[in-house]
Amino acid sequence: MIDRDLAAELTRAAAGAPVVMLDGPRQSGKATLCRAIFPNHPYRTLEAPDDRALAARDPAAFLAQFREGAVIAEAQRVPGLLVHLKETIDADPTPGRWILTSSLDLARLESVAHGLAGQTAVLRLLPLTRDEVTRFRRHPVYLDAAMFSGGYPAIFDGELDPSHWLSFHVADHIEREVRAISNVSDLAAFERFMEVCAVRSSRLLNYSSLAVDCGISQPTAKAWMGILETSFLTFRLPAFRADPGKRLVKAPKLYFHDTGLLCWLLGIRDPGQLRAHPLRGAVFETWVVSEIVKHRANRGERRGLWFYRDRNGAEADLVIEGPDGLTLADVSVGLAPSPTLFRGVERVRRHFRGLPTPDVAVVYGGEGFRSRSIGRWFVPWWRVREAADRFRPLHVSPR
Repeated sequence: MIDRDLAAELTRAAAGAPVVMLDGPRQSGKATLCRAIFPNHPYRTLEAPDDRALAARDPAAFLAQFREGAVIAEAQRVPGLLVHLKETIDADPTPGRWILTSSLDLARLESVAHGLAGQTAVLRLLPLTRDEVTRFRRHPVYLDAAMFSGGYPAIFDGELDPSHWLSFHVADHIEREVRAISNVSDLAAFERFMEVCAVRSSRLLNYSSLAVDCGISQPTAKAWMGILETSFLTFRLPAFRADPGKRLVKAPKLYFHDTGLLCWLLGIRDPGQLRAHPLRGAVFETWVVSEIVKHRANRGERRGLWFYRDRNGAEADLVIEGPDGLTLADVSVGLAPSPTLFRGVERVRRHFRGLPTPDVAVVYGGEGFRSRSIGRWFVPWWRVREAADRFRPLHVSPR
């Protein structure tokens, strides 16, 4: 197992709260990380039929087995257990006793949102960042291979073919998580819905056209999108709307958390195919945005990231809140750091007159890192972490 960037934040959280909830997509490495950080905690997974049955039938008896606490994986399988856990915590609020993991967004579980409020630290483990991927003995070196491989740990740990592994992962996700979240009767239609969403990654989310393309109703499209978000396959990047006087786009943009999964859903089966693919630019934008989201999640940060687009066509792919103000960033899959790539963000920067002038950056598909002037620089794809670290948020809001 490699070192995960979230480890330090997970250790800090356990030192201050009686319950730490770690959520994130299936196969992102949650249980592996928790067992490594808390080796003295007993480990149970509610995927195991016997443990799940006892936890559901007699939660008090299940919890009584672990007087010093435990790591309990897949806690979403028995939501009622969390209500009884509150009674245990009230009796003994020792920090770090209970470590829970979930493959669903725990904030959407009512028993978590209300029952354990104020006693729980909530963290999120997403697929591997680029920096984490490079800690494996064999890892992709070039951009297309990095996008194609994505960031699920099992692929790199076992040196597996990404397409082969992801084909089983998608089937497992649909069979387990979709059925657990919602009673979707037509699983083939749901997989088709995922493929249509993949084509729309990095684009504005439009439920009406999405429903038409999938042959489903708009309420069904919204419900199915909720499934993808709850199970951490997709996320929405909100539009920047700080200035009510501007005619800004309000709809969010849709992104996938993992470009390996995105490529698989697009029918891309090797990196060479991606090189000439018409959606390569959209895949790269998804890779950059998801990298920054993952780095922020590894620091326990959720807010301070938007995109900007107005009705006149001015657009910045990212608006990033940092300690010194805002940074406007565009994403370009091109190899050459041409000065013309700054035109979009420079146009948006003019809209911030009267406010602290934002820095501007272009994240591009080439190799060289260089600043053209103060507050204006090119960021190569493989150094996105340094860019993300530079864009630290001013305010970190609680989940």
